[in-house]
Amino acid sequence: MAKKGKPARTGRQRSECLWGWMFILPTMIGLIVLNIIPIFQTVYQSFFKTGDFGKGNIFIGAENYIKVFGDSEVWQALLNTVKYAIVEVPFSIIIALVLAVLLNRKMKGRSAYRTIIFLPMVAAPAAVAMVWRWLFNSEFGLINNVFHTNVKWISDPKIAVFSIAIIGVWSIIGYNMVLFLSGLQEIPHDYYEAAQLDGATGIKSFFHVTLPLLSPTIFFVLVTRIIGSLQVFDLIYMVMDRTNPALEKTQSLVYLFYQYTFVNKNMGYGATIVVLLLVLTMIITVFQMIGQKKWVFYN
Repeated sequence: MAKKGKPARTGRQRSECLWGWMFILPTMIGLIVLNIIPIFQTVYQSFFKTGDFGKGNIFIGAENYIKVFGDSEVWQALLNTVKYAIVEVPFSIIIALVLAVLLNRKMKGRSAYRTIIFLPMVAAPAAVAMVWRWLFNSEFGLINNVFHTNVKWISDPKIAVFSIAIIGVWSIIGYNMVLFLSGLQEIPHDYYEAAQLDGATGIKSFFHVTLPLLSPTIFFVLVTRIIGSLQVFDLIYMVMDRTNPALEKTQSLVYLFYQYTFVNKNMGYGATIVVLLLVLTMIITVFQMIGQKKWVFYN
């Protein structure tokens, strides 16, 4: 007996399919042109050395990668990036989560508080850097004057990277809070009523109801914040001067890429640093995807 073929698509189904592809086509083109192609070009560029006077590319094979693994400056930049991420990621997530839980309740002026906390996200990065440079100034900065200290917040190599991380935490809290608020509003109130009937306090409800049901949002924020923190550049570029003695202890991998590519015109070596960062980011993301199966609960 002959097998029946798939039923032919109707005119409406073909039209919906065509319109669907037309709607996603601009995004796909943008993704390919702005993301996919540059990635392959960067990997390709990492096997070359820029010629004399910035002209032409000279194929050198894996020399750039061999040099990277033996370059103390690259390893120091990697360490600086990790230090920044260790401070910025957990603190920005924890503080934003607490604020989201507090501002998810009915309270007077809730919208105003949400707006104030979100304002750093819409502020110009240059303005943010200017304000924080004044706050951190060791001579006439507000922080030292208020607390009567003489701490060199952004010129002491031991603490400068952590001072930059504080700015990063302050800048991203509002964005994380909005994501957590959207996740909290998707949690049915019935769960809290059932927990209250069982005698659970507010803290117990938070740990046994809110956190498990909010875990997909927390996982999303965690992944995006780790990727974002590993790519930190603008804060370091605008807060730290090139003459700052703490620059070596604060420059990130992306900042080092900028120095080699656009300042020293060594595009091949700069591309190699970016490829190293890409591989590191992919490895960390893979481990997160594997680990999320143990603590993320999808409804």
